[in-house]
Amino acid sequence: MTSIQRLLLVRPIVRTPQVAIPFRSLHVGRPSGTSRLQNGAAGRTQDSVEAEGEKGFMPKGESMSEFKKMRIKALEEVTGDWSEALVKDRYPRLKHMTKKVSVPVFKKRWIKEKLEKPSEEIVTLYGRVHSIRTQGKRLLFVTIVNEFEKIQGMINFGNLNDKITLDKFGLLTRMIEKGDHISLTGKPCRTKTGALTLNAVVLPQLLAPTMEQIPQSLTDPETRAQKRHVDMIVNPEVADVLRMRSHITKRYYFHERAFLEFQTPILAENAGGAVARSFTTTATEFPSRELSLRIAPEHLFEIGPAFRNEGIDATHNPEFTMCEFYSAYTNLQELIVRTEELLTGLAHHCQELIDTQLTSLQPIDLTKFKRPYRRLEFIPALEAALGIRLPKLTGRDAYAELLAVLTLAKIEIPGGGGPLFITHHPVCMSPLAKSFLCPKTLQLVSARTELFVNGRELANMYEEENDPEAQARKLAEHRVLGTGKSVEEEEQEAARDAPLDQNYIKALEAGLPPTGGWGCGVERLVMLFSGANRISDCLSFGTLRNIVGLTSGEQNRSGSS
Repeated sequence: MTSIQRLLLVRPIVRTPQVAIPFRSLHVGRPSGTSRLQNGAAGRTQDSVEAEGEKGFMPKGESMSEFKKMRIKALEEVTGDWSEALVKDRYPRLKHMTKKVSVPVFKKRWIKEKLEKPSEEIVTLYGRVHSIRTQGKRLLFVTIVNEFEKIQGMINFGNLNDKITLDKFGLLTRMIEKGDHISLTGKPCRTKTGALTLNAVVLPQLLAPTMEQIPQSLTDPETRAQKRHVDMIVNPEVADVLRMRSHITKRYYFHERAFLEFQTPILAENAGGAVARSFTTTATEFPSRELSLRIAPEHLFEIGPAFRNEGIDATHNPEFTMCEFYSAYTNLQELIVRTEELLTGLAHHCQELIDTQLTSLQPIDLTKFKRPYRRLEFIPALEAALGIRLPKLTGRDAYAELLAVLTLAKIEIPGGGGPLFITHHPVCMSPLAKSFLCPKTLQLVSARTELFVNGRELANMYEEENDPEAQARKLAEHRVLGTGKSVEEEEQEAARDAPLDQNYIKALEAGLPPTGGWGCGVERLVMLFSGANRISDCLSFGTLRNIVGLTSGEQNRSGSS
């Protein structure tokens, strides 16, 4: 994990935008013109500030912004180890507070109290400054954000226990900036308008100043991807999408049904999976052995990372999160029923979150998720759309020919109208699934279905092939699907790129009961219920192209994320 990723994970995510305006004009009621802070500390020049910055933490070759230069000057005016310094340390260690509470807990505790007189209980709140409002020289209102909720703090010079002059009070209040992390210690009260407020009894403590100017809005996709931390501050829906992801990945559904959660290896000698292209690597312990990053987690119930060495677009990323479960003595019909149960339950749960917590997200149309969901058989529907009767789809070239027909006809998955199960896939498309002869089409088809919502694939499920000989044959045939090469060339290339998983075949020989397998991409679920248009919106640090920092030429080749 990189340092910026660690920073992003531990910092509070602010739900409300912060305005990017000049440093000295941030506070309502602050006098215009030049102040002591604006001029900087005595004896310090702008060149010396910039030089100190470049010698310190400024990256080589990067110029310091005007906002940062002025911020450094302002902080120097109040920071130091002398006895009268208002700020001893810009980044202090936190002291132990017995009455420290979060903003949500504070509001829950006091929201119903009338508080006709301020409470005698003293509490400490931490948060990022969202807005600042002054009323004269003696009164300052500061709104902070913590754990996605806001609370107002009132700093009245006459109520402070600190022995400071009015000039120093003004100096400190002018130093606080929108975006700073501060602590407020005081007594719960209500203002004349009835707003729940923390009435400060000591000066606010600076915990971490903001040194970056936050824009009022951020819409450019590239900038949003490159500055993910700013995106989360400015656009509240970004944090809400990630919070919804956290709720979706909770294991309640599986735990309530006595599923066991297993963690399986990410690195393996064989990646598994039927058609996806895997990533390969080596380990220092086995330098001559090529290892693959798993394409999908295997066996029982697991939610974990998966990897496919394929393209990047609005709905695909080489690294993603997969939820899979395997259930013994389960057929395809039961998998369909469980899918309906899970998806409809998630839809209602996510709507409750949108109503109560994730308010920046659009509501979910729950009428689309009424059970049972629509079903469509693959071959009959395709024949109806093409106006022809398909030949037998069991030959070596059947898969390639089928893809060519679909590409030429430009047939799209039916969208709208809610979830849709597509069933009875040709056997050439599903080497890991059991197969049977369809009485309607007399085609060999798989006991498999895919769930589509709004034209996008969401989940894949099938009855696992548990006949070891049939499984070995299907995998061997699938490796040499028609590519225009000779049989010998295809077999040699397939053996090199996708060796048969002999361990899996041997495990089947020990006896696998009739088993239902199910898989769903977590990011696709988050996109569905949050309304996000890109998979990058559902990933904390964006897609692979955002993480590795590709050049513009490479970005153009990889497509939009």
